[in-house]
Amino acid sequence: MTIRGKVVVITGASAGIGAATAKTLAAKGAHLFVGARREAPLQELVHTIRAAGGTAAYQIVDVTDQAAVTRFITAARTRYGRIDVLYNNAGIMPNAPFRDLRVADWEAAFQVNVLGVLYGIAAALPLMQEQGFGQFIATDSNAGHVVNPNAGVYAGTKFALRAIMDALRQEEGPHGIRSTMISPGNVKTNLWQSAGTAELKAQIHQREQAIGLRPVDIANAVCYAIDQPEDVGIDEILIRPTVQQN
Repeated sequence: MTIRGKVVVITGASAGIGAATAKTLAAKGAHLFVGARREAPLQELVHTIRAAGGTAAYQIVDVTDQAAVTRFITAARTRYGRIDVLYNNAGIMPNAPFRDLRVADWEAAFQVNVLGVLYGIAAALPLMQEQGFGQFIATDSNAGHVVNPNAGVYAGTKFALRAIMDALRQEEGPHGIRSTMISPGNVKTNLWQSAGTAELKAQIHQREQAIGLRPVDIANAVCYAIDQPEDVGIDEILIRPTVQQN
């Protein structure tokens, strides 16, 4: 296995997919550096990993703040000496009809889902270029493939992310830096809480509870992408519940 001993940095790690991935990777011997905006869940996550014999540390980070992201990445490298994987996982889903004109939500979606990833790339790419190796992983979405009503802005961010990550793959793959998108369908997380209306919050939450995958299912997909020989690039993993049709 190639996971053991790797330094993996994860944003959006306070809950859901990020936290599940951190625990799963730590159990396989990776060294974790995790971040999110809320400190208490990060403290609990690191405590859990360490109590199980794993290696982990954390730092608060707001991915919409480029300087904060740079400090976060720098702290990870300072602690462990290198960065093997940056998993840009932070994201929001402020779904709402366009007629509601929730412009602030539209801006926030692009700030977190797109610029947050770009800030991570800007901070980590020079380090990986210096190392001559590394891997970027980003949480894209089924919404990067399928557009549904009330999800136009969210889908827009995820289509944009697919373009960014594929261009990064083409540019940096020949230099030993891999790029992977993990694109989940419905998953039982707290992402539904970022929906823009109470009605959509309830609908999304009900659907996720009814058919959603577990966060650890996505974590296993991340592990698969990391646990490949360095000359094998997993461009994207699209993972959905078997009953999900779109």
